[in-house]
Amino acid sequence: MGAHVLDVLVHPVESIPDGQGAHLVEQIKVTAAGAAGGTALTLAKLGASVRTAGAIGTDAAGDMLLMLLGQAGVDGSLLVRRDGIQTSASVLPIRPDGSRPAFHVIGANAAYGADDVPWDALADATHLHIGGPEFMGGDAAARILSYARERGVVTSADILAPGDPGLLEWIAPALPYLDYLLPNDEQVLGFTGAADLAAGCRALLDRGVGCVAATAGAEGALVVDAHGASPVPAYPVDVVDTTGCGDAFSAGFLRGVALGRDPRAAAALGCAAAALVAQGLGSDHGDFDLAAADAFAARP
Repeated sequence: MGAHVLDVLVHPVESIPDGQGAHLVEQIKVTAAGAAGGTALTLAKLGASVRTAGAIGTDAAGDMLLMLLGQAGVDGSLLVRRDGIQTSASVLPIRPDGSRPAFHVIGANAAYGADDVPWDALADATHLHIGGPEFMGGDAAARILSYARERGVVTSADILAPGDPGLLEWIAPALPYLDYLLPNDEQVLGFTGAADLAAGCRALLDRGVGCVAATAGAEGALVVDAHGASPVPAYPVDVVDTTGCGDAFSAGFLRGVALGRDPRAAAALGCAAAALVAQGLGSDHGDFDLAAADAFAARP
């Protein structure tokens, strides 16, 4: 549930042409993405049954997003369509080293809240993941998460916005209802002002989160819960594009949790999924399933 984005990726881009100039590139690709949409894509690849909820426009971008999700095996029937507001979209010029700036329109992602939630479908789920709870605010997210928790649904969230301490206060009401929080290292340090990642994760536990699995780029991830802190290394690959790697980690981690794996093993699956996605263009890169991701993670 949460942020759904249509990404337009251009690769490789070393500079933006001046004036009306043009550059030839190797690839332009359109993909479904976002902290909810991108996570849903990889969850489906890993064998989960996925329904995704959020808001998109009634525009052509929304039509494309629905089609791409459906082709990936994601049930998009819970997405609500808004008239008069565009589907959230990004244009991503991918540099040769895999990094990328972004041009982004928030669009319909800002128009989804607790009044739009399909409560019956939520009660029937085994797991609720909110991608971008900051768009709806902590009070609305808390209402949704508490409803899920009361019905035995495992809960998690990932955050899109940078690590501003004010943003942490904005989403703070939701934190006690999260079994898992999946931020990146910059967000953790920015939110908490901690001197190191482990201390920052523990500060989020003090806010009520059950477990924090924080990604740290090429360093992998750090899993912190009541039992301690466990680093999980990244897998070395030739990076083409980092778009969607955080969402792929979330998907792998959550799939691992759903399969009964402990948090460190779940994070290892998350790192494997992120590494597989990073080797090509876009959030949907890679023709892999759970067995392939596990085999990748088991390589010497």
